[in-house]
Amino acid sequence: RAPALAGVDLSKHSLRWAARATPAGEFAVASVYHLPVAGERFDLLVDCFSPLALGEFRRVLRPGGVFLYVVPAARHLWELKEVLYDQPYLNREEAVPYEGFRYLDVVPAGGVLHLERQEDLFDLFQMTPYYWKTPKAGADRLRALDRLDVTADFRIHVFRRV
Repeated sequence: RAPALAGVDLSKHSLRWAARATPAGEFAVASVYHLPVAGERFDLLVDCFSPLALGEFRRVLRPGGVFLYVVPAARHLWELKEVLYDQPYLNREEAVPYEGFRYLDVVPAGGVLHLERQEDLFDLFQMTPYYWKTPKAGADRLRALDRLDVTADFRIHVFRRV
């Protein structure tokens, strides 16, 4: 039997894209705090840069199921932050245990994004929280660039539901 795949997001646009890319999946506009599924339905749950809704994740994940929590590592988007801010900062890295889950591992992942057009740079910028808190001077410096190589640096925290 093929595994079932489901996804939620607040963005209809993102879900339309996901549905076209993965016809076998089921997608819903929903909050991670109120997932539209019955309890203990999933063997694997992936939270990538979304809010941490532990109670809801415990509810929908079967005992023994795996939870992957993807967060930015220390130098995630570092080169972008160097352009945007006069004093860029490293992201904090923590290994936090959560009630109802056993901590298994932290796996590093990442690579370099070669952004060759200004439009791509600005699209990336708009996908980040920096878009909302960057001073105008930093955004202007970014608009002046035609290309930039940017480090995508993640930490995947692996948990098992107890």
